[in-house]
Amino acid sequence: MSADPATIARDLLRCQSVAPAEGGALSFLEKTLKASGFVVHRMTFHEAGADDVENLYARIGTSAPNLVFAGHTDVVPPGDEKAWKHPPFSGEVAGGEMYGRGAVDMKGGIACAVAAVLDHLAANSGKPKGSISFLITGDEEGIAVNGTPKLLKWAAERGEKFDHCILGEPSNQEALGDTIKVGRRGSLNGHLIVTGKLGHVAYPQRAENPIRGLVTLVAALQSEPLDQGSAQFAPSHLEFTSVDVGNKTVNLIPGEARARFNIRFNDKHTLDSLKKLIERRAAKAAGGKIKFEFRWEPSNASVFLTKPGPFTELVSNAVAEITGRKPVLSTTGGTSDARFITHHCPVVEFGLVGQTMHQVDERVPIADLQALTTIYRKIIDRYFA
Repeated sequence: MSADPATIARDLLRCQSVAPAEGGALSFLEKTLKASGFVVHRMTFHEAGADDVENLYARIGTSAPNLVFAGHTDVVPPGDEKAWKHPPFSGEVAGGEMYGRGAVDMKGGIACAVAAVLDHLAANSGKPKGSISFLITGDEEGIAVNGTPKLLKWAAERGEKFDHCILGEPSNQEALGDTIKVGRRGSLNGHLIVTGKLGHVAYPQRAENPIRGLVTLVAALQSEPLDQGSAQFAPSHLEFTSVDVGNKTVNLIPGEARARFNIRFNDKHTLDSLKKLIERRAAKAAGGKIKFEFRWEPSNASVFLTKPGPFTELVSNAVAEITGRKPVLSTTGGTSDARFITHHCPVVEFGLVGQTMHQVDERVPIADLQALTTIYRKIIDRYFA
């Protein structure tokens, strides 16, 4: 390889880009890509009530097809830095592994994509037979408001068109090459609020305990599956994550009880149809005797699925040839920025092994950086062939 992914990863890891700070990571990418002939744009997006976030879009070539590598340079906080074997923003190597916050999620993946693209360009007179782009945000670990959604809107308004995208999130479960993410479930947060009547515990007939009603509704909403799954997705599920009354007085029946929940749902539902389903089930369980309401949090996490086809086959074959593993096409896990990209072009997620992401001593084997770069290079070569 003419470009070293480990060196690029090290330099990215040394940038303290804890969301929403840019930390120098996008500046490093801008300098690196410009030196290889990319036209690079940096933009900061704004939204009331949210942090300003810097983003980057870079492209080399003007013709189709346009292959996009997407990702994020922002990282979660490292936690107790003293608990790390090696400083979290050092990129130090020990035992054949590189340590640092973002090593697998996902500065390592970006480093491999950059190295593979630079290698491809060096072997092809500095020009692709089409276009190659980088769509890099600093708002994936945040609330995803001033990142990829606005970056895609900005690109569309400029007339940018994407044909296919590889998102370098850490998709693999146990070993490099075991999983390609071709879809993600949707996510919806809600609050269930039951209203009663405040009163003294010694005179329950004068009060109405909302906890009784809340327990009834919680049990009803979890007693029956939301669905049986679909061809590409596991069954949807609802999980309550907190129950709150806020009552510090032991002899007082509260006037209100709340429960918070999250639903991870498949392609049998939309955000609107799911809300209606939950509300109908609660109303049936309440039987007109429980006063309740739902308050739904805004969500931009809908279901997405990239169906099997020539592009997924190209990526899968490249992975299998380099790793010797036939990857599973998976739709498991949480949400990612692929849910936004899918509205512009087919997208798959393939990156490093995610076992240490967000943990103390997040790290990546140097061998995996080299192998992922080789996979990306093979994908690029075949894509433009």
